Amino acid sequence: MTKADIIAQIADETGLERLEVQKTVESFMSVVKKNMADGNDVFLRGFGSFIVKKRAEKTGRNISKNQTIIIPAHNIPAFKPAKVFVEEVKNKVAVK
Repeated sequence: MTKADIIAQIADETGLERLEVQKTVESFMSVVKKNMADGNDVFLRGFGSFIVKKRAEKTGRNISKNQTIIIPAHNIPAFKPAKVFVEEVKNKVAVK
């Protein structure tokens, strides 16, 4: 499912114009990205959490040059689904 598919489905279900739904979805994504870039987690009860995971500095290898490199500490975005979300997906997939 693409963003366009999501917008179309929300517009069909709510009766709102697609342009309004698109602005809302874009705004939602922008707010989530901005808050995560600022180091804040975003919690959506019953859906899940968009969290910032911190990765420690580590040693890696560039195998093409046979060279050891240092990978600096960094943050990565992650999503942790809520328990009800996980259960719903488990039950739907198991039925198929």
